[in-house]
Amino acid sequence: MPKEKDYYKILGIGKGATKEDIKAAYKKLAKQYHPDLNKNADAAEKFKEINEAAAVLGDEQKKAQYDRFGTAGEQFQGGFGGFDFSDFMSDMGGFGMDFDSIFENVFGGGTRARRRQRGSDLRYDMGIELEEAAFGAAKTIIIPRTESCEKCHGTGAESKSDIIACDECNGKGAQTRTQRTPFGLFSTTAACRKCRGSGRYIKNRCSECGGKGDVRKSRKIEVKIPEGAVDGTNLRVQGEGESSQGVPAGDLYIVIHVNSHKIFERHENDIYAKVPVSFTTAALGGEIEVPTLKGKASLKVPAGTQNSTIFRMKGLGIPDLHSHHKGDEHIEVFIAVPEKLTAKQKKLLEEFEKEGGKKGMFKGMFD
Repeated sequence: MPKEKDYYKILGIGKGATKEDIKAAYKKLAKQYHPDLNKNADAAEKFKEINEAAAVLGDEQKKAQYDRFGTAGEQFQGGFGGFDFSDFMSDMGGFGMDFDSIFENVFGGGTRARRRQRGSDLRYDMGIELEEAAFGAAKTIIIPRTESCEKCHGTGAESKSDIIACDECNGKGAQTRTQRTPFGLFSTTAACRKCRGSGRYIKNRCSECGGKGDVRKSRKIEVKIPEGAVDGTNLRVQGEGESSQGVPAGDLYIVIHVNSHKIFERHENDIYAKVPVSFTTAALGGEIEVPTLKGKASLKVPAGTQNSTIFRMKGLGIPDLHSHHKGDEHIEVFIAVPEKLTAKQKKLLEEFEKEGGKKGMFKGMFD
């Protein structure tokens, strides 16, 4: 009777090694001794031992038997039995080896854990006004998307009794072919040709979706625009993406685009506008009416205000998207020159100039 191999020694680990320790040791040694990477004469035999050791120690039941009785059973004497290395061999292509998934799917119990599937995500580009970006808004949009058929719940069958297990693969959706190689017995798993991997076929197709399991529909969705939204803001609406054949729906991603405003320009959370002021008000001072995002407001203009003077109206800008801080509104005034004057207005301006108005305006420039 051949002496039982010391699998712990082969992997270079102790008996108290965790599953992560076993995985790490396997990854290191498999890369080192794979025959396609290591051309030494004993590499193939060493690689075979490493896989055999990992196949035992990576499986809880086999490891328990090995620790208790010093043997993993006859199926591992001199080979790998019916062990399924199809995932391992496919992931070795180009040596871009995903050892974590190999270890979990192949060594962790010998079965592949199915990943939870979900539908496709969708993107919707939404244009909004500056006021909506500043103060938030509720918008209704219509999304065309694929949904699971409500009648058959994504099965594609007219009734539950119309879903028949595939007799070719016994409902597994896959067929396994075992082949003897110099490294032992390798099993290759492929999708069943008859049911195309579904494990079933439909006797009578659903009259609503024609057996597809999904339909095309348009759905109204309420979207809340947050205060302070900026151009390019992404909103995620969970579960409002596409669904197909009964799988959970993906998500809807809404990309915000803020339209240009006819009065204001936005710079971060501050807004800027240009407002005309009469020569008289600029010279004598007074109050003017200015626009804001919420309507109109009064702005006090001091006497002697010059052209292009900028006034700051605190807190009348846009709220910050991530805090309670509000930006400011900046009003730049420009002196409006009348295009036409009455005879009386001309006379008054001429008298103003004679009184030293022109000299007073340019005094600072020529000093």
